[in-house]
Amino acid sequence: MSNKVTDEDIDILLLKNGHILDPNANIDRVADILIEKDTIKEIGKNISKHGKTIDCKDKTIVPGLIDMHTHLREPGYEYKETIATGVAAARAGGFTAIACMPNTNPVIDSRSYIEFIKKRAKGLLVDVYPIGSVTKGMLGEELTEMGDMVAAGAVGFSDDGLPIKNSLILRSSLEYSKIFGTPIIEHCEDLNLSGDGVMNEGYYATLLGLSAIPSISEEVMVMRDILIAEFTHSPIHIAHVSTKGSVKIIEDAKKRGVKVTAETCPHYLLLTDKNLTSFDTNMKMKPPLRTEEDKKALIEGLTKGVIDVIASDHAPHHSDEKDIEFNKAAFGIIGLETTVGLILTHFVNKRIFSLPDFIEMMSVRPRKILDLPLITIDKNSPANITILDVNQEWKVDKNTFKSKSRNTPFEGWEMKGKSVGVINNGKYYLNI
Repeated sequence: MSNKVTDEDIDILLLKNGHILDPNANIDRVADILIEKDTIKEIGKNISKHGKTIDCKDKTIVPGLIDMHTHLREPGYEYKETIATGVAAARAGGFTAIACMPNTNPVIDSRSYIEFIKKRAKGLLVDVYPIGSVTKGMLGEELTEMGDMVAAGAVGFSDDGLPIKNSLILRSSLEYSKIFGTPIIEHCEDLNLSGDGVMNEGYYATLLGLSAIPSISEEVMVMRDILIAEFTHSPIHIAHVSTKGSVKIIEDAKKRGVKVTAETCPHYLLLTDKNLTSFDTNMKMKPPLRTEEDKKALIEGLTKGVIDVIASDHAPHHSDEKDIEFNKAAFGIIGLETTVGLILTHFVNKRIFSLPDFIEMMSVRPRKILDLPLITIDKNSPANITILDVNQEWKVDKNTFKSKSRNTPFEGWEMKGKSVGVINNGKYYLNI
């Protein structure tokens, strides 16, 4: 039996009696898995082998999860997060891979910075996939050398945190990204409509006297981006969708055959602008928390496949940037260590999503969008695994987080279901 092992190298590892669930390999059964180094050597009943043995009875073994939207803050903002602490948070949260956004300081806008990320992440249990910026310095004026960054390991491009304001720049980026087979990931926001808003425009903004961000600030950009993607016959991925109107626009586009994919985040599925009556700055994010109607539309969008992916949008901030007046506080929350638990607790265990749906949203589709190899739990395949305990009860305690930051709105929430282990790159991290 294991007891909170951290990043141990694998010689021989035997997972006993786990429920293996992998839609890619068409596996749904209880069996043992024998892993040697970084490879699955055998799957079957009553496997016997000398080496470390982990009892996975009542656990579910699934293909390694990936969070395709995280902010690791390095270089430049290491006081908030580093690649090392972000990876530690990811493995604790159940992810074997993460894709990191480029809004660092300096911006990840050249081959050398992509290589920097890859070098810092080399040899870690969690794979780190850099996303390069679309424009130099994220200034929206000049395209980066996208081909050079792809050659260095970039898996997508985004100016996340900012929209690509110039439609010609967006068109050009989509045409280039189509050549390289990498998606443009868009933060959809009309900055003129958002202005200095800090929460969703509506009843609660009026009640609280806070400046507001209307839903159309997102929706007009979703519409523009989709139309340009349709015109160029290029794939586009819409980040952190938050409104009912955006879901409808994306659904209509998919029906027309537009190559659009989309993600949303746990906070938009579980919280609304009503929660801001507490003035908790850990609920201040961009796009902002919307209405109950928006929340229901997002959930329905996921169940219908209109929205493809659940991502955390992990955005660490130092306490000094959050423990201040609401208007001055930074936008964003952390999510690497709560996303899996929140989705298992509030959606899988309540039968809104099935476990195969969960795997599709958090393992299969993100990899397809980023054109990464699909993970299968099969003989002679790389051992890339997340182990879940869908019945484990626990409480969110930010003081136990591996992340450097503590800006979560879910502190104290009671959970049922979490990751208890990850295996990847010949290493394992277990908490069984």
